[in-house]
Amino acid sequence: MKNILLPTDFSENAWNAVKYAVMLYKDQPCTFHLLNTYTPAIAHSRFMATPSGQVDDVVRSSSEQGLQRLVNRVQEQFGCANHHFNTISSFNLLIEEIKEVVELYNIDLVVTGTKGASGLEEVFMGSNTVRMIKSVKGCPVLAIPAGFEFDCPKEIGFATDFNRFYAESELRPVIELARTFKATLRIVYVQYKIEPLTEVQRFNLNMLRKYLGDIEHYVHTVSELNSVSRTLEVFSQELDLHLLAMLNYQHSYVEKMTREPVVKRIAFHTQVPLLSIPEMDMSASSMTKNVKENRNSEINGHELI
Repeated sequence: MKNILLPTDFSENAWNAVKYAVMLYKDQPCTFHLLNTYTPAIAHSRFMATPSGQVDDVVRSSSEQGLQRLVNRVQEQFGCANHHFNTISSFNLLIEEIKEVVELYNIDLVVTGTKGASGLEEVFMGSNTVRMIKSVKGCPVLAIPAGFEFDCPKEIGFATDFNRFYAESELRPVIELARTFKATLRIVYVQYKIEPLTEVQRFNLNMLRKYLGDIEHYVHTVSELNSVSRTLEVFSQELDLHLLAMLNYQHSYVEKMTREPVVKRIAFHTQVPLLSIPEMDMSASSMTKNVKENRNSEINGHELI
């Protein structure tokens, strides 16, 4: 049974992410962990007239009641018999609590909305979402755009530069989605200048294809526009993607997008759900061993393209 974490601030944007997650896993047994956090600063600003000794009780009660209303709303609207719900109300900072919950409940996926309370379109995905992507290492984070209506993910994008060796476990979230929904995988490589793939890139591409097995997939090479985020946005629109996945590691597309100057990424509003997959914690020695073993197997089996 999958464990899915759904952080919520009870906004409509958070509700939209909850709906997406429930519909995505409507045919699979799941436990959804609904999380709401509150902090001392928020508590004192909202309950100034409340005696200081009672602030925690008042805010905790409000949080717990809000979570129960959310569970009731989900069950009334969807009524999935194979779904179970666990509520978590925590006096903690959001990102710190998420990291703790991911480990405690062996979370498989965090699903969140992409806009914060400000709702400003100029905010790239929302500051909380960016912090989740940067900080949560134990499982993938799926960011759902504000107002995005669930669409069965039949076309899934996977953005990569082929410069890094893939651990099979890192690719599992994408492979599972593709198999579950019989989706076509669109592998997109953003090219900064016209030149052939290096030997390392060709090897990693072949390993990626090996992991994908019989999943229908295509490789698309696109020239970078004024930024990585703009390039991937245009690619997603032109191919009508339902979801875009990326590995998150040093120098990855995810890192580049979150570090781009605001003027470059202002047009990128994550028009499709974005799945950020953290890199697996592999030691240098074990990774080198895996690369060598797979490389020898690949070369013996067939020619590198």
